[in-house]
Amino acid sequence: MKKFFRKAVSIVTALALACSVLLSMPVSVQAAASLPLKVEAEACKLSNGATVATNVYGTSYPGYSGDGFVWATNAGTITLEVTVPENAMYELSTRCWMYLGNIGETRMQVVSVNGVSQGNYYIPNKGGWIDYSFGYFFLKAGTSKIEIGTSGSWGFILYDTVTFDYADMTDLDIDPATCDTNATSETKSLKKYLTGVYGNHVISGQQEIYGGGNNGDMELEFNYIYDKTGKYPAIRGFDLMNYNPLYGWEDGSTQRIIQWVKERGGIATASWHINVPSDFTSYKLGDKLDWTKCTYKPTASFKTANCLDKSTKEYAYLMLAIDDLAKQLKLLQDANVPILLRPFHEAEGNNNTDGSGAWFWWGSGGSEVYKQLWKLLYTTLTEKYGIHNVIWEVNLYSYTNSAQWYPGDNYVDIVAYDKYEGSPYTWNTSAATSVFLTLVNYTKDTKMVAMTENDVIPDIQNIVNEGAWWLYFCPWYGDFITGTRFNNPTLLKTIYNSPYVLTLDELPDDIYQSSPSTGLPGDLNLDGSFDAVDFGLMKAYLLTNTTPINMKNADVDGNGQVDALDFAYMKQRLLGTITKFPIE
Repeated sequence: MKKFFRKAVSIVTALALACSVLLSMPVSVQAAASLPLKVEAEACKLSNGATVATNVYGTSYPGYSGDGFVWATNAGTITLEVTVPENAMYELSTRCWMYLGNIGETRMQVVSVNGVSQGNYYIPNKGGWIDYSFGYFFLKAGTSKIEIGTSGSWGFILYDTVTFDYADMTDLDIDPATCDTNATSETKSLKKYLTGVYGNHVISGQQEIYGGGNNGDMELEFNYIYDKTGKYPAIRGFDLMNYNPLYGWEDGSTQRIIQWVKERGGIATASWHINVPSDFTSYKLGDKLDWTKCTYKPTASFKTANCLDKSTKEYAYLMLAIDDLAKQLKLLQDANVPILLRPFHEAEGNNNTDGSGAWFWWGSGGSEVYKQLWKLLYTTLTEKYGIHNVIWEVNLYSYTNSAQWYPGDNYVDIVAYDKYEGSPYTWNTSAATSVFLTLVNYTKDTKMVAMTENDVIPDIQNIVNEGAWWLYFCPWYGDFITGTRFNNPTLLKTIYNSPYVLTLDELPDDIYQSSPSTGLPGDLNLDGSFDAVDFGLMKAYLLTNTTPINMKNADVDGNGQVDALDFAYMKQRLLGTITKFPIE
């Protein structure tokens, strides 16, 4: 189900575009208009480099509406001003044609709102007119200037129409079932907790340094956060890279995972920067190598596609590496510790499907090979080794081809995104909402979406305003969190002490039991009980629609809605006129 924010524009507030067609409309017509509002691109304000045309250098592009289309070159921009009636999320879309190159090739366009870039958008050549969305933007009530084709665009796009509308926001109501049907009870319980808070809160996280970094002080980043905020992150990021067949050594990661979960009550996530020999041709299976002769980057002598062929040395090496990983995961499973595992991360790298933009060897074979590689890892761990304590996270991006790297719903629990400044956008403290919703839509809102690596933590108010409910954030170690370049300590304190952000002390004690407290009817603040505080939160929510509550627990009558009837049942429960909720 979707939450639809389509509404009629109010009688007192009109939406107006800076287009000659609309400027000629009577005010009364504007006030009575409703969204969506669709205009011809040629009616908008055009800069030099954007011209109205019916052909380009004698080549016709039939099928446009109106008097022609706008031909936007590198320097060409289309500008419109919108006056909106309320603070809300809105969508900008267009009917366009990218006509250069081969089918599937892309050209980048930049969109800015009030002079601030909203990101890069890669419009594909589909051989004809297509409907293309530039995503969702949060606009405050009043007038804003939107520019398509702002500085940095590659351009050379034909624009037929431009459409502006309220955004259709998703429910973020995810099935708590794990993709591994044989998952341990602790793993299922953790997944249930995660889906319970998703869409209402963001879980705080932090990556630890690996190996012997920080002169062996693995707590440096965590103590820094506590010193600045008075809180510890709920999620701790690890890396299992040093358990490998080449230079492998015990760096204590597995034991620290167990301690973080069992002794401190936290949640653990781990990546797997698994190495291969830099010179795989001369490498003999089982040989030990110095770490300087190993790499997780693409290397010409290691053919990733060969990992899918049981007769190859690459396959045999991969099995050795998986065996090392499985041993560590088995130690965790025996200790009843589940883990969010993010193997083969950031596979796509830069926009591609053939592996040409890959940053790591596991993506160098292209998207089809990568998906088979992911499934091979999944089936080997679950079927051969009996590993069932994993919640599976796959990294994706929001490029034109990114969805083609998705392994499939049966092998994934969480879609992950790694957000860094300038890679590819400069985000500052924005919520990166367009990317979040793109990733949500990849799986039709059936998987949670998390910010599994980042430098700048988004301002929590931006997340709340825009509905970009990332499951968690997790800054990288070192200066990414301890320096002021990326995370201002004042904002860090605000984020960690926000009622929307969950920290280590706020995780329920029974998070790894079969019925974690997120499933308790009436427990809106997830403290494990229903009391007057929850009743107060419900009242505030109904009055403002912004107070953070657990929506699933608020639906105490089980009718699928959170409304005044639930409020009435809560009041009766507190007064003692009923002893249990209808859902119980």
